[in-house]
Amino acid sequence: MTRLSIKDRLAISDLFVRYTTALDGGDVEAVVACFSEDGWLDSPIVGRHQGREELRQFAEKTAAAVRQGARFRHMITNLRVAAQDDRIRARCYLLDIVTINGETQILSPGEYDCEVVRRGKAWLFASRLVQMDRVFLMPFS
Repeated sequence: MTRLSIKDRLAISDLFVRYTTALDGGDVEAVVACFSEDGWLDSPIVGRHQGREELRQFAEKTAAAVRQGARFRHMITNLRVAAQDDRIRARCYLLDIVTINGETQILSPGEYDCEVVRRGKAWLFASRLVQMDRVFLMPFS
């Protein structure tokens, strides 16, 4: 059974923050760097993307909306990290908000359900399942 130190738990929390703020800022390479080489993301909004190149394509769509003026806020809370055998599962609540031309709307609440792995000294997402309470369209899509 894998045991997590407080340092590991904080590093995993930082991974979630790095991912959401990179996505919100349109920083494609920082989003991609949050995943392992064969990592994947699956979302009812943007579909499944596996591997660095597909993850880059996913992040670029959000970055394009940011360049067109969308201001995203992916807010996360209630992070739970649990060791399961040699796997680390990390889950949190999610609230997606976007502001366009001064008008703000809640896109949907949801949850991230992830497996994280250690690569060297870094924690990375091996998988990220995005579960949304309702389906919505991405701005400028």
